[in-house]
Amino acid sequence: MLNSIKAFFEERIARRPDDSVQSAGHKARVAAAALLVEVVKADMDIGPDEKAAVLAAAQRKFGLEPGEAEALIALAEEESREAVDFYQFTSAINQAFSPEQKQRLVEELWRVALADEVIHRHEEYVIRKVADLIHVSHSAFIAAKLRVVDERADAGRGRAGEP
Repeated sequence: MLNSIKAFFEERIARRPDDSVQSAGHKARVAAAALLVEVVKADMDIGPDEKAAVLAAAQRKFGLEPGEAEALIALAEEESREAVDFYQFTSAINQAFSPEQKQRLVEELWRVALADEVIHRHEEYVIRKVADLIHVSHSAFIAAKLRVVDERADAGRGRAGEP
């Protein structure tokens, strides 16, 4: 299992000296999608809403093909429940993402965590750790959470027919 994850990382994420800027950006997007999956795995209860949220976020925000997003999700779900080192993912993001892109990633992490309507403490821990590793300030981390919570509340009011 770990060999398949390592092979996936080396094939799609690990930076090589001859990588173009475009390729490095693609690898950073794949790394960001992997972090979305890590948030889903954090509470040890991966529901269909969370799977759909990760797939949608990976496809929409990071430009992954459906098959590539599905392969990444499948690999992450099979990963062991032991602690995960996020460095290989966050280093790719730090090299390729602007501060604004990093903040948008943190928002996406919150969206995935809220897909099942509950933010589990382990999900929040993963998001906080990722935010620290990609150099998103604590105030930006909290602001991203509040934006996503407000966005979901507004969407809920709209569905209920409230003004």
